[in-house]
Amino acid sequence: MRVLVTGLSGVGKSALLAELASRGFVTVDTDYGPYHHVVAGERLWREDVVAELLASTPSLFVSGAVRNQMRFGFSHVVLLSCPASVLAHRLATRTSNSYGKGPGELEEALEYLETVEPLLRASATLEVVTTIPVARVADVVLEHVL
Repeated sequence: MRVLVTGLSGVGKSALLAELASRGFVTVDTDYGPYHHVVAGERLWREDVVAELLASTPSLFVSGAVRNQMRFGFSHVVLLSCPASVLAHRLATRTSNSYGKGPGELEEALEYLETVEPLLRASATLEVVTTIPVARVADVVLEHVL
C-alpha cells in the first residue's frame, strides 16, 4: 500500500503525516530532502529518487503536490482540502513554514484553489476536508486505505 497525501500548502499534509507516524506508519514528506529538482522553473519530483523511495518499502504514506506525482502508481491518492478562509488563516499563522507570508504568496495560494486543486481532485480516490481535528482526518484516511 502506497498512499499519496496531496493538497495545497496549508491544508494539513504535514500534520496528517505526523499523526500517522505517531500511530506507527511510515511517512515521507517530499517537501524536504532530495525529492525535488527544478525543470524550466517548475519544481518537480526527481523520478529516480521517488521511484527508489517507493520501491524501498511496501507500505508508505507520501505527501506532496507536484505535477508529475501521478506517474508512480499510488494505491490511493488522498486529497486534503479546506475552505479559502481556513487556508488563509493557516498560512498566516503557521510557524513551521514561511510560505504564504511573502509578497503575493497568499494570493497565489488562493488562486491555486481555483486552478490546481481541481486537477488534484480529478485524480483523488478520497477527499477529506480538514476542518476536523487531525486525529479524525487520520481515522478517515485509514478507514479508506486499509
